[in-house]
Amino acid sequence: MNTEDNTIAEEKRSVMIIAGEISGDMRAAELVHAVRERSPGTVFFGIGGQFMREEGVETFYDVKDMAVMGFIEVFKRFFFFRRVFNEMLAVAKERKPDAVILVDYPGFNLRFAAKVHEMGIKTIYYICPQVWAWNQERIPHMAKIVDRLISIFPFEAEYFEGTELKVDYVGHPLVDEIRPYLSGDTPEMPWQSGKPRVAILPGSRRNEIDRILPVMWKASVEIEKKHPNAGFIIAAASDEIGDYISNKIQLLPKGPDRCEIVVNNTRHVLRQAMAAMVASGTATIETALMQCPMVIIYVVSPLTYFFAKRLIKVKNIGMVNIVAGKRLCPELIQHQAKPTDIAKAMNNLVTDTPDRGFMIMKLKDVSDALGEGGASGHAADIIVDEISK
Repeated sequence: MNTEDNTIAEEKRSVMIIAGEISGDMRAAELVHAVRERSPGTVFFGIGGQFMREEGVETFYDVKDMAVMGFIEVFKRFFFFRRVFNEMLAVAKERKPDAVILVDYPGFNLRFAAKVHEMGIKTIYYICPQVWAWNQERIPHMAKIVDRLISIFPFEAEYFEGTELKVDYVGHPLVDEIRPYLSGDTPEMPWQSGKPRVAILPGSRRNEIDRILPVMWKASVEIEKKHPNAGFIIAAASDEIGDYISNKIQLLPKGPDRCEIVVNNTRHVLRQAMAAMVASGTATIETALMQCPMVIIYVVSPLTYFFAKRLIKVKNIGMVNIVAGKRLCPELIQHQAKPTDIAKAMNNLVTDTPDRGFMIMKLKDVSDALGEGGASGHAADIIVDEISK
């Protein structure tokens, strides 16, 4: 009888989960999978993408419609986001889930947390919003609207000391994903016999690509001037993004002679590359874990940059540098992201220089700081415990 009662109770557990970007969709899908291994009857619904749907999550909106970057870009879609916000609140009110899991995506998710917390629904935040970087004054408020915070970076918990929020560091989920790529055979990528090999990671959002790819493209031409036989690969996160990049470069001036677009093989590309140009974001952690030297590049709209410069409280914006605690990888941001300067920084990394060797050594330290693996499983243990209370 007790076993039957427990099964019935387990089947009734439901969780709303919201991810607003491709990377968040991937992390959320891993989390859902791990929770279901521990609690098979748990039902998930919310906002996500193809990875979450493959895990059986009922999604009301897709991450591809949610993923925008910058104040101006968000403002242009204000009415869309307001409609999504209100509709998801209505769903939460109707279904009354045992918990709401919010995956990164702070502009939307922090406001959503506040509203569902008022409804008496338990809020769990997975992948801490970078309030420590751009708005530390919001930390006390966040501590009041979030019931449990699951962190993937080792330094984040200290920012919440003095609050009542329980913070658990579980390590970075990419550690497990990337470990298999660091050993064994790897399929040869289409470098067109070019050497040195240079990887280009222009981001996963269209508005990022619009601003970042052109300067990376021009920088590739500058690199080619010093290394005439260089081979380039642009790594795309999906077929859709690959097509978008292909169409984009048709509108740009002539690029390097040897360049290919490769979809869904970023890690193989990074393993074979001498160095990479990387858009700031999760990709810098991925590149660090692959032990590939990099130059970090980021460009946003002038108005977004104006506000961001006044809000950001940290010296570096690249997560790899923040974890390292210093400027390990060059950062060329906004007006500093000039093709000649990018090429100069890259030229120091695409051959066996002392600087390249030093960066690889320190990237190993960054990898070690991101945990030993099992992040999704550790996070799932916490969530199962929370929804069982």
